[in-house]
Amino acid sequence: MNNLLQKIDLIIHSVYRKEEYPVLAWQMEKWNQTKPLQGLSVLDATPIFRNTLIKYKALLLAGADLSVGVGDKLPADETVVKKLKSWDVPLIFPTEKERRFDLILDCAASFSDLNARLGYVELTRSGVEAYLKKENPVYIADSGKIKKIETCLGTGESYFRAMKQLGYHDWKGKNLVVFGSGKVGFGIIVYAHKLGANVTVITELSSVTAQVREYAAEIIGLNEQSRITDVIQKANAVVTATGIVGAAGKVCPPEILVNTSAILANMGVEDEYGASIPNEQVLNHKSALNFILEEPTQLKYMDATMALHNEGAVYLVNHPESKGEIIPPQETENEMLDISRRDGMIGDELVLIL
Repeated sequence: MNNLLQKIDLIIHSVYRKEEYPVLAWQMEKWNQTKPLQGLSVLDATPIFRNTLIKYKALLLAGADLSVGVGDKLPADETVVKKLKSWDVPLIFPTEKERRFDLILDCAASFSDLNARLGYVELTRSGVEAYLKKENPVYIADSGKIKKIETCLGTGESYFRAMKQLGYHDWKGKNLVVFGSGKVGFGIIVYAHKLGANVTVITELSSVTAQVREYAAEIIGLNEQSRITDVIQKANAVVTATGIVGAAGKVCPPEILVNTSAILANMGVEDEYGASIPNEQVLNHKSALNFILEEPTQLKYMDATMALHNEGAVYLVNHPESKGEIIPPQETENEMLDISRRDGMIGDELVLIL
């Protein structure tokens, strides 16, 4: 294990500053002493990118016998996957249903068909339903405040970072249309406002918060088709962030989207434009745009989320009586948020969402 930790450290220390991952650094220091996962087999199925290596390091220092989950549905940087393979880290696929682990740290229920003796930790809300029929407990890292850092701030920032990589970097006075005003949509709205864009939000009006109203220039309901058509025709860019298959195509006539001069992008897991809109008309062929980046979400926004995902494993070890869906304890989240505010780089941004 020491050899593996050294290889991970070489990458971490050459790329990141400790202020980018204060919560994981705190977790590593603590777990290196207490070894809460000593001798336990742990499958981690977090999307595999360079910054995920820090999450693995925390689990290894906790004493975990670590395997890494890979599969078609899980985003991954193939360069990092190849490194893990060359380092002899066991790579597990969802089809290996005969495999047994003590704990599975999952994403989008990709490994819900595999057995985890002590339970599961799920990273996303979309994966929860698959676990509710199981006897083993599932700790939902997406249920509290911390996940908003990644989904609001991290995803919002990464949309504009990806657009900049593609050459679209001047947003002042530009017309941006955002479908959806949830966590991801709100993050995009906040960053668009900071960059000087005129933001129109198309969403379910009953879900609109005071924060969305503060940053959006215009808000349009889902049934206002003539207004939707008008803003799409005048838009410089359109981005979907609803989490709903075909959402844009359901409320805007497909021919309007097909013929618009606006730059179309999606930031959701699903195809939010629908089959009537050709894949090639949407950046990254309708896949989430930030996955064209080397780091789809910057470490400073992922830090607390990855630490909370790890923390779920220790919770299950310490609470063998647990059943069903488990919400992260408020005191756990508050402690991590305090560390992030005190020692991290995003304290001034946290006030926007918490």
